[in-house]
Amino acid sequence: MRICLDPNMYRFLPIPKMVDKVAELGYDYIELSPRDDFLPFYKYPRVDKDRIREFKKALSDTGVKLSSLLPVYHWAATDEELRKAAVRNWKRAIEICVEMDCDLMNTEFSGQSDQPLACENQFMKSMEELLPIFEREGIKLDIQAHPYDFCERNNESVDLIRGLDKDFVNYLYAAPHTFFYDDGKGDIASMLKYAGDKLTHLIIADTWNHRASSGLRYIVNPPGVTATVHQHMDIGQGEVDWDAFFSTLREMKFDGIATVAVFGFEDRADESSRFMLERLKKEFMS
Repeated sequence: MRICLDPNMYRFLPIPKMVDKVAELGYDYIELSPRDDFLPFYKYPRVDKDRIREFKKALSDTGVKLSSLLPVYHWAATDEELRKAAVRNWKRAIEICVEMDCDLMNTEFSGQSDQPLACENQFMKSMEELLPIFEREGIKLDIQAHPYDFCERNNESVDLIRGLDKDFVNYLYAAPHTFFYDDGKGDIASMLKYAGDKLTHLIIADTWNHRASSGLRYIVNPPGVTATVHQHMDIGQGEVDWDAFFSTLREMKFDGIATVAVFGFEDRADESSRFMLERLKKEFMS
């Protein structure tokens, strides 16, 4: 399996220095999430041949590999012009992925949780256009449900991906979204097993359950507002059931990608990244 670092906490470093930092921390793989000078959130890519060449040289010099690119675009937007722009952005991002000699992209359903059907219809329209391109270029696609996406639940997300019926499109389970995936219950084992053979990718960080007995999310006011709150923290700093998480994955003989994606502590980014790598090696490789 691959243990990767999402270098979001190092996004302010120039790309070569970011790659150097990942190597220094002991990681063999990078999962590149949105950054303003490469694939910014929702906008057209900011990459030319020189920047691609610079990135590939840094990877070659350090021995670090690019495991996947993670763009996020409004491909499920109810605004048709916004959706069309997202498809245009995706097409360029796929070209970049090919130029980077990378065979995997991962992303989110996107859209809005308060307009699920309209967003799903737009998502399917985008997939009709994009799936043939992914297939032609030999790029695999892993999709996660994210808080506030049009599809936030684990089982529904897995079913939606199965409905696409493409071997190269699979499911990403994000541990820090656990309590959104089953409305606060946090039953990790059943959700992972439901995903079964479509589970190829993990995002690993801890989080709190932001649900109270009333069903309202705390911190957000007024109660019931359509906003979502969560954070990505070190294992052990939240409420995710890690014993169930790791034991279930070992039972399933999971052999995909595990991405460390802690965002909450930029003042101790090195300490956090090293701690997470050692914990994952212990759980998956010992």
